Amino acid sequence: MNAHIGPAHETDIGQLLSLNNRYSAAGLTIVRTPDFAANHLADYRVLRDGQGGIIGCVALDEYSPSVAELISLAVDEDLHGSGYGRQLIAAAIDLARARGYTDLFAVSYSDELFLSAGFSRVPLDTYPEKIVRYAKDKTEIAVGEKHCFAIRLRPDSASS
Repeated sequence: MNAHIGPAHETDIGQLLSLNNRYSAAGLTIVRTPDFAANHLADYRVLRDGQGGIIGCVALDEYSPSVAELISLAVDEDLHGSGYGRQLIAAAIDLARARGYTDLFAVSYSDELFLSAGFSRVPLDTYPEKIVRYAKDKTEIAVGEKHCFAIRLRPDSASS
């Protein structure tokens, strides 16, 4: 399949939310609203098929000028195991580096995926900012205990 990753556009919001929210009932992603997507559009990277349809997505959520969370990672169910998840993670890492973040973390059930992408498993309390958000937004806690993964970035080094 001829797929490529690039920035999201305003006209993508419906497809983006459909893909991301498809996994929310199972607790794999948090429901994103049209307002959230519109306000974070520049933070998304999307994987497009040959016809321009969205078959994968990922986004960054800033906590501070040096720390961001990788969020909303989703790939069309028919394409699981294709390597697109790792490609989307790499795109998020590139975006995080370009923005100068030194730490990128993710909270997920996908241990093997994040470990294979260069992340290390760390205690959630490594990021007290996330715990504060959990306390404010109970929907994240309700999906169950996910694991926390982190990668230390050097913004001045290009990804290989």
